[in-house]
Amino acid sequence: MESPLSNSSVGSARRFSLACEPNAVRPTVVAVRDFLAGQGMGQDELVACELALVEACNNAVGYAPESARHEPVGIQILCEATAIEIQVIDHTAGFELPAAADLPAPDAEHGRGLFIIQAMMDEVVYLRGSIENRLVMRKRRTSQQQSPQPEVPDVHARLALNEDVIRGMVKELCFRSEELAAIFRCTSELGKNNNPQEFSRRLLGDLLHITAADWFILRLLDKDGSKLVVTNSSLQDLKMEALCIPTRSAPLNDSEEQGVSHEPELPAEQRVAAHRIDVIFGPAFPLSENDPIILAQPCSSGVVRPIAAGDTLLGTLVVGRDPLEPPFTVEQLEVIHTFSDFLAIQLINARFQQEHMDLRLTAHELDIARSIQQSLLPKTFPKLPGFGLGGFCLSARQVGGDFFDILRVADDRVLLVVADVMGKGVPAALFAATLHTLVRTLAEWTDRPAELLSRVNRLMYDELSGVDMFITAQVAMVDLTQGRLSVSSAGHCPILLANHRGEISTVSPEGMPLGIVPDVSFGEQIIHLEDCNFALLYTDGLTEARNAHGEFFGEERLLNWLRQQFAKHQSASQLAEQFKAELSSFQSQIALSDDQTFLILAQETAPTVASENAEFDGAVTLAVPERAAL
Repeated sequence: MESPLSNSSVGSARRFSLACEPNAVRPTVVAVRDFLAGQGMGQDELVACELALVEACNNAVGYAPESARHEPVGIQILCEATAIEIQVIDHTAGFELPAAADLPAPDAEHGRGLFIIQAMMDEVVYLRGSIENRLVMRKRRTSQQQSPQPEVPDVHARLALNEDVIRGMVKELCFRSEELAAIFRCTSELGKNNNPQEFSRRLLGDLLHITAADWFILRLLDKDGSKLVVTNSSLQDLKMEALCIPTRSAPLNDSEEQGVSHEPELPAEQRVAAHRIDVIFGPAFPLSENDPIILAQPCSSGVVRPIAAGDTLLGTLVVGRDPLEPPFTVEQLEVIHTFSDFLAIQLINARFQQEHMDLRLTAHELDIARSIQQSLLPKTFPKLPGFGLGGFCLSARQVGGDFFDILRVADDRVLLVVADVMGKGVPAALFAATLHTLVRTLAEWTDRPAELLSRVNRLMYDELSGVDMFITAQVAMVDLTQGRLSVSSAGHCPILLANHRGEISTVSPEGMPLGIVPDVSFGEQIIHLEDCNFALLYTDGLTEARNAHGEFFGEERLLNWLRQQFAKHQSASQLAEQFKAELSSFQSQIALSDDQTFLILAQETAPTVASENAEFDGAVTLAVPERAAL
């Protein structure tokens, strides 16, 4: 198989050519990484360059216009002793590079690429040109140069009945009575079985009888709304291909303005769908010999009418007569108009009813999903000598991407987990459930939070990166025997710690969110439990909660609340209830914009004598009373 890369090497410079296709990005980036590794770059620098290059290439391919798809995306590498320069040459319309790209909202579909590129590289410049553009990314080198290694290849304006039908009703009472009787009869049938297919066949069958027509063809839009597909017909063994809906390119002529079109360029049904007017055909108004109607019923006559409700096109209706039959009279055409408009109303009603049923079914399924997700949360908290636990998880929608877990891995060790899947709703909930299962499975194989996160990342990378999602997580192992708290983070909010003197600090070991790169190492920080009187693990839905004035709860408000509650010497469960009440009071009746989760670990035995009566934050006197260990 021919390689997708065309490479040339000159010293420490290298050129790559990437086909303008999404599936060509990964093998090209892997080849670039192998080349850089051969130039002696360190692991951290390789990860940064690889991540930035993936985002740059995805942008170059994703925003390339159709006219430039044949142009490859160029990649030029220049390695120097102190720095490396990567140029990505694209053929897009270009963009204005911001001085500093902001991190987009978790549920935003775009904007993370520039943020990641600027975060990973030391210097980023974008040069726009008339023919091509260049994204120049530079990264300083901290690793020593090594000998080059061999390169590895690789989508009810017209709901009333036509008033014209009523005109001449006295003169044609029998004709109209038959028409109305057919409509009422079909409506009654629809109320019994609610089947639009059977209803349309019955209604249009009556239409043929009333208008002395011989056949009909009903086309309705497919699910994508881009093609007309034969849905019902009185013709046996009819085979007609689907028709695309064309865009209108020319103004209506005089006859079209009057509601009749005779232009022969397009098939009649496509013209009707595009212009929303009638097309009359017959010996006086012949259709093209290649028109599907003529191919199905040669030498016939009739009318093609749009099935539409207001501005919403539903399909087209052809009502015809066999050869040698006279064309439809004005009165018969009026009946066809009435029946087609009535059919449109019933099709819209059927669609609304189906959508309503689907919404109710979806709501019921989401309620079940919410119950399942809630069942994954701990029902009771394990008892820890000297410490208590409390937690809370609330989804912004029926289901969400936040969760916490408390897992006793041994008699003297408890694993605390708080995670936040990017986005909300069902996709986030599915990944949260997967993460929950993996953590509980892998926790039996390692007692190091950093190693646990690394294994979870490797197992979930393909699924997360495949849908451009990621997960932040905070994992803490409470080891009572060794008297320590081991903490690792995957790009998550820091843990807030308070010691017996009331001093609050943050713990946030280095670590990239899960799903960004396949192999990544996570930092780990050790805290002595004697220095941990209180620990709070939480998601950013807390600090980003808004009140009626649009103000954020914020980190400062969170810290102030912690200082106040710390001085009250409450248990972990009391603190959790107080925190829920504080959030509810702050947000009032404002709907949640993000999931909210927190987990509290609090010391519930008295501190040492030396720590009693110590000042809290330089102002509040702290005297923790004696409590029985849980």
